[in-house]
Amino acid sequence: MISRLLVANRGEIARRVFATCRALGVETVAVHSDADAAEPFVAEADHAVRLPGAAPAETYLRVELILDAARRSGADAVHPGYGFLAENAEFAAAVTDAGLTWVGPPAKVIAAMGDKLAAKALLAEAGVPMLPSWTDTDVITDFPVLVKASAGGGGRGMRIVRDAGGLAEAVASARREAAAAFGDGTVFIERYVERGRHVEVQIFGDAHGRVVALGDRECSIQRRHQKIVEEAPAVVPERVRTALHEAAVAAGRAVDYLGAGTVEFLLAPGGEFFFLEMNTRLQVEHPVTELCTGLDLVGLQLLVAEGEPLPATLPVSTGHAIEVRLCAEDATAGWRPATGTLHRFAVPQVAAEFGGLAAPGLRLDSGVVAGSVVGVHYDSMLAKLVGWGRTRAEATRLLSTALARAELHGVTTNRDLLVGVLRSPAFAAVEIDTGFLDRHTEVFAPLLPADRFPLAALAAALASAAGRRADAPVLAGLPSGWRNVPAVPQVTRFSGPDGEVEVRYRLDRTGRLAEWSADPGATERPAVALVEATPDRVVLDVDGVRHAYRVHRAGSAVFVDGPDGAASLAELPRLPLPTAEVAAGSLLAPLPGAVARVHVQVGQRVSAGDPLLTLEAMKLEHPVLAPTDGVVAELPVPAGGQVRTGAVLAVIDNAEENPR
Repeated sequence: MISRLLVANRGEIARRVFATCRALGVETVAVHSDADAAEPFVAEADHAVRLPGAAPAETYLRVELILDAARRSGADAVHPGYGFLAENAEFAAAVTDAGLTWVGPPAKVIAAMGDKLAAKALLAEAGVPMLPSWTDTDVITDFPVLVKASAGGGGRGMRIVRDAGGLAEAVASARREAAAAFGDGTVFIERYVERGRHVEVQIFGDAHGRVVALGDRECSIQRRHQKIVEEAPAVVPERVRTALHEAAVAAGRAVDYLGAGTVEFLLAPGGEFFFLEMNTRLQVEHPVTELCTGLDLVGLQLLVAEGEPLPATLPVSTGHAIEVRLCAEDATAGWRPATGTLHRFAVPQVAAEFGGLAAPGLRLDSGVVAGSVVGVHYDSMLAKLVGWGRTRAEATRLLSTALARAELHGVTTNRDLLVGVLRSPAFAAVEIDTGFLDRHTEVFAPLLPADRFPLAALAAALASAAGRRADAPVLAGLPSGWRNVPAVPQVTRFSGPDGEVEVRYRLDRTGRLAEWSADPGATERPAVALVEATPDRVVLDVDGVRHAYRVHRAGSAVFVDGPDGAASLAELPRLPLPTAEVAAGSLLAPLPGAVARVHVQVGQRVSAGDPLLTLEAMKLEHPVLAPTDGVVAELPVPAGGQVRTGAVLAVIDNAEENPR
């Protein structure tokens, strides 16, 4: 029996495993980097061991540090979570050699499936259908193709190539990213199937030779080859489902699989499917399977790790579950990761966290709480929100409504995109595949329409005025915005997503809104009456319909959540201090990170769109491109240099505009 379990991971998955351990009476051990010392998963563990440093390579990827932590804490078992060392055969072997229980498949199985080229050959012999693949780029004549990392997963080290000209750079870039993420830069190339769907089967094996399929999942909505929306069951014909399950179980039996695993397939439009890979670990999207089956998959992992057989009778999947991955990133800026402090993190009507639901509802598996700091060292995923309903439509509505109403303040997230996907007619009609986001660009539109933004800005200004009134040391009984000369308006200036916003409004002597403006270019403004204004709530009557706005302030930042969507503003000082000028043509770092490579030299002429350098943050590469034609005038940061948000990365001199 396992008595004390160390989770060799962080964030949401560590909290998820701890939740099951508490229910089973198993003590828990967290390991944490310096950057994670204050995170919730550390506080929730019974014991915690520090891993000095912040970057994964010096903390969570150090096998010897993890084993030393297990020894020092008295752990008798190790759960790898997912990512980091979860599919590292050497780590699994080292844990076993140390006399500890490994919660996962044996090292030999991880090794066999971790080498995706060898896995394809092995499972092809077991009758699992395969796509053609190559390792020699010279023999490839038909495009498009997909470059894939042989080790690891999660979309890292993966590139679509549509012509021969881009193949060499795609392979080189994929190798670098795979080496950084998994410590192995080996890649291979497969035929790319247009409009393919990503469908996977959850399998489980025990030490008594039994391998079963516990349902399937649809994971086709992806960005940068990483899943962001997953659902169970997949919407496929029953004959296809049966064949998928049979192929997945055959794959598991071929390697004597033990524990939780996922066999991933590419489903072609005609119904054919092909093996993609086997993930020898628990998947990020496992909650949708748990909600449809009622099973605790982490509990089953511990059960089979202790040598027990799987239950003789397993439940049948019921209802429909949909999961979205809430990530700290700007979907409209090339998926640029975001950092900062989560001043508020609140999702309404959550019925369960890290566990099952007794009735249709919402489950939240989160790695963060209000006050968490999102840095650059780790993956951008903050949380997973899962809706479970009797039907797919019911689950979609439940999830999209809660997500739209969530208060997510301080860090840019992909929330609006996720709601856009869930509310898309194409999603409702199951017209989905891995290229969904490329075709349906309408889902990138912000939830808050442009013509409703002025109302959110007005609410922010009225709440700020109410806050000042509440804090006034004298004459606190006067209505907010009172003036000796009532014709003079109040003016509040904000920095918004599209530049500066000036809100002007005038209250009469009774405190009613007499006039207002927040968009000087607007020819028509709705008739607005002020119903209520407090520092954290503003109610406006807009053309006869009341709208309530929740307002939250953190320093100069003002966050407004209303019926149409959310707005983030920064109130500007009335008398701003002078700031240093930035040279014309400067390219500023969009987030903190490290300059991985510099592609140009000072004095080199470049064209708009040419790559200047590559910034590395949150385990991914982010190219910095020339915004215009010109000459590289400055490159102040060398390769390997660390930068903060707003640091100058390069200066492009437009010779026509700036003759020298």
